[in-house]
Amino acid sequence: MSHTLGQLAAKVQGVVKGDDRLLIEKLGTLEKATQTELSFLANPKYQNQLASTSAGAVLVKNEELAQLVENAIIVSNPYLAFAQLSHLFVPSTQCWSGIHSSAVVSANAIIAEDVVVGPNSAIDDDVEIAEGCVIGAGCVIGRGVKIGKGTRLYPNVTVYHDVVIGEACIFHSSSVIGADGFGFAPTQSGWEKINQLGSVVIGDNVEIGASTTIDRGAIENTYIGHGVKIDNQVQIAHNVVIGDNTAIAASTAIAGSTKIGSSCTISGGVCIAGHLTLADSVHVTGMSMISNSITEAGSYSSGMGMEPTAKWRRTVARVRRIDDMAKQFSQLKQQVNKFLEKVDNK
Repeated sequence: MSHTLGQLAAKVQGVVKGDDRLLIEKLGTLEKATQTELSFLANPKYQNQLASTSAGAVLVKNEELAQLVENAIIVSNPYLAFAQLSHLFVPSTQCWSGIHSSAVVSANAIIAEDVVVGPNSAIDDDVEIAEGCVIGAGCVIGRGVKIGKGTRLYPNVTVYHDVVIGEACIFHSSSVIGADGFGFAPTQSGWEKINQLGSVVIGDNVEIGASTTIDRGAIENTYIGHGVKIDNQVQIAHNVVIGDNTAIAASTAIAGSTKIGSSCTISGGVCIAGHLTLADSVHVTGMSMISNSITEAGSYSSGMGMEPTAKWRRTVARVRRIDDMAKQFSQLKQQVNKFLEKVDNK
């Protein structure tokens, strides 16, 4: 698993300052890295840690910063370089090959020869799994599901019937793809279920976080574009469309039939109401509530920022009086205008 500093620099088109034969065994933070670990400096506020770091080498963006450490790789984007090099240090987590003897696989399923299927997984009729896929322990793949090349399902992922998944995707544990959307018609005696007749279509190079749920469409499909990255515990309702290369952070909830453009970023804890449209390159900050469509690219926020509790209580009390204050202001404005009219008429 070890690599020389020179080998790592070549992977990211970087320039070595120092010993290019230094062996790097792991990646680490500036604060805790050891002499056999490579770290990075992406945020200037951590620059003071360069003087005290024990890292064997550091990814930095210029020669000036490189002079602060014994060994460095100079690259234009240290954070991106760190991400690229992280692929070289991933430990192996797979301890079996082929189809485990405890897996239940339909005779009608079409599974490429090199596919790995873990213990206690269940694969239903008419499933198609392309080459290079890994299906972790305890996964359930419903009838008619299609999975593209090189996709990996970690343990206990559930994929409902007729879902289509692209190539090189990653699904983390306990994610559920294709469950029924929340559709009910009110009646005098309760609720009449609306059967969800669509499916979920997921593009290539998509990553889905642990315990995230993506509901199937009511009639048409829920669609997740190419390169989309979705964090843990995100809820995506029926008929949502998410454009290519959009990233969504944890605990976000997106209501039904909303369309999110390409290259958007949705921060943690955001709630997006149903039947809305967000343009391409929209960036929503954490804990925002989106109740109207957003037609122009840019950054959007809602809610109230943190402040000391005593001050927050006073602020909320004032907010509750805004309507009365507005009426008082309007009345005062009318009185001032009348007074000015009298002055002008003299």
